[in-house]
Amino acid sequence: MTVVGPFGLSVRDQALEADVQAGLTAVEEGLLEATKSEVPFITEAAQHLVRAGGKRFRPLLVMLSAQFGDPYAPGVVPSAVVVELTHLATLYHDDVMDEAAVRRGVASANTRWGNSVAVLTGDFLFARASHILADLGPEAVRVQAEAFERLVTGQILETAGPQDGRDPVDHYLDVLGGKTGSLVAVSCRFGAMMSGADETVVDVLTQYGERLGVAFQLADDVLDIASDSHESGKTPGTDLREGIATLPVLRLRERAARLGLPEDLALCELLDSDLTDDARHAEALRLLRAHPALEQARRDTVRYAEEARAALAPLQECDAKAALEQLCDAVVHRAG
Repeated sequence: MTVVGPFGLSVRDQALEADVQAGLTAVEEGLLEATKSEVPFITEAAQHLVRAGGKRFRPLLVMLSAQFGDPYAPGVVPSAVVVELTHLATLYHDDVMDEAAVRRGVASANTRWGNSVAVLTGDFLFARASHILADLGPEAVRVQAEAFERLVTGQILETAGPQDGRDPVDHYLDVLGGKTGSLVAVSCRFGAMMSGADETVVDVLTQYGERLGVAFQLADDVLDIASDSHESGKTPGTDLREGIATLPVLRLRERAARLGLPEDLALCELLDSDLTDDARHAEALRLLRAHPALEQARRDTVRYAEEARAALAPLQECDAKAALEQLCDAVVHRAG
């Protein structure tokens, strides 16, 4: 077995390993090429997060999904560049909205150059992704447009919050399906579609990607509470500081409403206070890390990862399928 990819994925087949590694190398080259501009400052800003690294989770899914058709088909690598550029663009925008200071272990673009440059750089990346997408055909444009609509809708729904009477946890999971699941699903869809895989296989991999994407974000929610900045590449408790209620917080509030325990109610009150205060923020992190709500969020992550694994059942057994199943385990491992 050889370890490849962002999660230490063990690949049993040397040909699959070679295909995946070659594909990811080509994607990296494509990302650097796509983020070049005649204006040196734009190149610097656009390549800021590319050069900071990252898991390249979405390109990896494109490469593995392409194994169910012709992995060398000409649209495979460009489609992986498209999904990663789109993802990177959302990170520039997210960091502005969240006022995040750190991304992938380096200063965020908004910290380094200000909000306006960060937003416009994200827009630049969207434009470059669209340029590449235009060469992949009208169906690819439609698929990406629908996913991008879902992504933006999820972001808006998160900002607006649940309607009266709506379960906040259900609302949040719908938000994640849009914000994260949509683009991960497209990664799998593009890989299969560009490789010429059978339409039923394309559909199976799309459903897998949707569920895996939600599991991936839930694991990030857990990491935001449980990890330090060295592990995650981001400042711990960023969402807490900005008042964003991720799943551990929602599970806490759900438990507090159901049981009415004084310690739960007190923690909810602390979370509703001004967590820009460093002492309050540190105390909130400490208490959440020891709270059963964090373990419940971990169990939710496992459930979505297992649903992703189950979605693969109709596919024939092969090394690519085994690798996709391992990613389910890897995402759960990230959540501890």
